[in-house]
Amino acid sequence: MPVYEYEHTQEACGLGHCFEVTQSMSSAKLATCPRCGGPVKRLISLVAISAPKTASALKNMGFTKLVRRDKGVYENVTATGKESRIWDASKPETMPDLKSKIRD
Repeated sequence: MPVYEYEHTQEACGLGHCFEVTQSMSSAKLATCPRCGGPVKRLISLVAISAPKTASALKNMGFTKLVRRDKGVYENVTATGKESRIWDASKPETMPDLKSKIRD
């Protein structure tokens, strides 16, 4: 269940000026503090987003990662099968095979 942050709009109570509440996404947001009954507002919080950082993780997920090596030359660090490891922008035959990775 998500954790929501709330802030007292007037004087804070024992929970502090800001406090957290675990509640389902379908629950109505709180209008009053559960401890003191004072008015509160829900805050917009930062979220943690996790993304794969390794080439092998991206490759397993079906992504293509190109790393620039020179002007117009890229290394396909996620190359699979018959794909060329080096992609030269002036040579279309070296372009990664994106159609084989795109699925419905």
